[in-house]
Amino acid sequence: MHVRMLTGGLAAACVVSLSLTGGQAVAAAPRVAEAPLAARVLTYDASGSAEFRSAVNRGAAIWNESVDAVELRPVAAGQRANIRVLADNGWPRALPTTLGNGTVYIGRQAVDQGYDTIRISSHELGHILGLPDRKPGPCSSLMSGSTAGTSCTNPYPNAAEKAEVEGNFAGALAERAPAGRAGVIVD
Repeated sequence: MHVRMLTGGLAAACVVSLSLTGGQAVAAAPRVAEAPLAARVLTYDASGSAEFRSAVNRGAAIWNESVDAVELRPVAAGQRANIRVLADNGWPRALPTTLGNGTVYIGRQAVDQGYDTIRISSHELGHILGLPDRKPGPCSSLMSGSTAGTSCTNPYPNAAEKAEVEGNFAGALAERAPAGRAGVIVD
C-alpha cells in the first residue's frame, strides 16, 4: 500500500511538471544520491613493535592506500586498540580473535633470515583483515608470505586480496572472524 502511494505521488509530481512546462518533459525524476559507506576504522598499537615500528606504520598505510572499506589508524593515548603489534624472537605470526581484532608478532627470526619487514607487517595485518595464507605463491601475492623467498619485497596486496578484504568489511560488519580463520597463523 505504501509503495502504491509513493508511486502515485511520483506520478502526480510528473503530471504537475508536465503541466507547468506546457506538456513537455524537461527533466528526469531526481536521483537520490547514494552516500559512500564510511570505512570501518581499526586502531593498532605498535608501541611494542620495537625496531619494527616504522615498518608496521608503513604496512598499515599500504592497506589504507589499497582498500576503502577499512582504515587502520594508530591508537590514541588511553584507548584500547583493535590490533596489538609486538616484536619477538620467533617467526612472524598473527593471532586473530575476531575479524579486525587480534595480535600480530613481527618475529625477528624471519628478519634475521632476510625477509623484508614491511612485507611481513603488511602480510600479518592481512591476517587480521581476514586473509589466509596462500602458499606456495608468487611474490605478487602478499599472502604467499615466506614462500615467495627473501628476495621478494612486495608489501602490496594483489587485486584478489584487496577484493577479499573489501568484501570482509563492506556492508554489515562481521561480529566474529570468518570460519576457520581464528587462531594462530604462523608464516
